[in-house]
Amino acid sequence: MAVEPQPRYFQTYTSAAPLAVFRMAFGLLILASVVRFWAKGWIAELYLQPKFFFPYYGLEFIKPLGGYTYALFAVCGICALLVALGWHYRPAGAGLFLSFTYIELMDKSTYLNHYYFVSLVALMLVFLPAAAAFSIDAARRPARRYDQVPRWTVDALRLLVGIVYVYAGLAKLNSDWLLSAAPLRIWLPAKNDLPVVGFLFNYPATAYVFSWFGAFYDLTVPFFLLNRITRPYAYAAVVVFHVLTAILFPIGMFPYVMIVAALIFFPAEFHLRLMARARRLLRFGTEEPRPATPLVYRPRVRLALLIGFALFFIVQLLAPLRYWLYPRELFWTEEGYRFSWRVMLMEKLGQVQFKVVDAATGRAQLVNNGEHLSVLQEKMMATQPDMMLQFAHYLRAYYIGQGVRNPQVYADAYVSLNGRLGQPFIDPTVDLARQTEGFAPKPWILPFTDEITGL
Repeated sequence: MAVEPQPRYFQTYTSAAPLAVFRMAFGLLILASVVRFWAKGWIAELYLQPKFFFPYYGLEFIKPLGGYTYALFAVCGICALLVALGWHYRPAGAGLFLSFTYIELMDKSTYLNHYYFVSLVALMLVFLPAAAAFSIDAARRPARRYDQVPRWTVDALRLLVGIVYVYAGLAKLNSDWLLSAAPLRIWLPAKNDLPVVGFLFNYPATAYVFSWFGAFYDLTVPFFLLNRITRPYAYAAVVVFHVLTAILFPIGMFPYVMIVAALIFFPAEFHLRLMARARRLLRFGTEEPRPATPLVYRPRVRLALLIGFALFFIVQLLAPLRYWLYPRELFWTEEGYRFSWRVMLMEKLGQVQFKVVDAATGRAQLVNNGEHLSVLQEKMMATQPDMMLQFAHYLRAYYIGQGVRNPQVYADAYVSLNGRLGQPFIDPTVDLARQTEGFAPKPWILPFTDEITGL
């Protein structure tokens, strides 16, 4: 008897349930994040009250919208809800990606890895058939309801989550993290007042256990989640790890985002059971039994999607490695640090005093950073050289407006990295107002006097 050839990977199908569950959980989580941001007054504090904002290079046109910034957050929350419901899914997904990403890029001082992750997921969902099942769109137009979707559409989300974890694990393979347990050795004793386990944080051994386990966890958990036998234990580790992280460190919604994202590794049967329970809870009704309906893309659409996602993942694989293009210590210069899944690797404290000199008269005056920046902005700027450069350019323009014809801006900065003694950070003889922004290495950053080995 002839054996029928197995279909190729990109021609195989799976249940649409994992995408539907992911879509709903992701949308509701982002909605909760927007509501939380609004309720805590952070919109005004971060995007209305500061006098100056730190844009990303090449994206200087993205800036807070004054009072309309509230409308931007409202659009983001509404789009997140519509995505969760699967109602006008495609335009809502595009609106969520654009609004959330705009918010993320308004000020560099608010950068967090999970904001970047949310933007990437939102972009992917625009092109994935996540509303094919258990959505208002599917209920209203049964002809566009599909029980089966191409397998790669589910695996694409798994791949992104795996990239995040593995790169985060590779970033931990350095001497500070593994041999000095830094920065956890600095952070954990501050949490020794936690009930029951707090006393353990006073012991250096606890920091080493956390550091080594964290590296092992990040490097292996995607593979354990892929395996049917180890998946339940791996997901339990995901929940415990991220809940503990949320308790110990103020990193916002990131732990909950990753707990939700890890659900995509569970098989279709798990998600079908979740959907059945949600139907009963919401009294959404039950679908009549019918033959499985696969979503079949037209050849040109399928090819365009595959090429687009291939390019997307090439960028995701290469972008975290761009720090190899810079000659000096990454943790010190932070050239190539952002958007590379380096999570909680540094305790970096800085102090910077700017001096403005009138080139015509030689008269100098010191700058009170707090008169121009918020507390958060000043803290972040004091350790990040690209932000110092932007602030110097702002000061030049500001003092020109104050009548100084040719202001020169110098910085006297000291930075401490992972508990080391502070050392000079910026060449105090360089006029930062005359330095240009760009992706080239910054020669005016002074050398790091220690060595951090590893990846």
